[in-house]
Amino acid sequence: MTQGKVSLKVVDDLFQVIHSCLGDLRRLPAESLVEFTANFQTPPAAESLLRRAVQALFDILRHLLAKGFGQGMLEFKELARLAVEKGLVQDPRLGAILKELGGFRNRLTHFYQEVTPEELYDIVKNELGDLEQIAEELRQAAARMSGASG
Repeated sequence: MTQGKVSLKVVDDLFQVIHSCLGDLRRLPAESLVEFTANFQTPPAAESLLRRAVQALFDILRHLLAKGFGQGMLEFKELARLAVEKGLVQDPRLGAILKELGGFRNRLTHFYQEVTPEELYDIVKNELGDLEQIAEELRQAAARMSGASG
């Protein structure tokens, strides 16, 4: 893979996907597990929105690693490992979460039947802020790599 210029437009477009998905996830009825599962459409909606947000996060990461470091097609857990190694995600706690997200993305895509409404509820209720923080770290890394300020 040949290194190139990081595109802030690509990163910003994907960041908007993440932001939109997280906003929609926060609007789902999730005051309790009972409320979350009362409408049969809520868990599948949460699953779809989470899958899109996590995929967009890894698409940003893939773009940064390809353009900034010449790293080509890699497995999702490897992308997460390199994000930490290359300093794209600087917070160690968020780096560990990103590695877990690599496996979770694969579960959402290939083993979706194993993802339970309880697990989705827990993520919607307690972990969306982590996704947002990782996305922000990647946005800041993109700005550094492109030479943009802020």
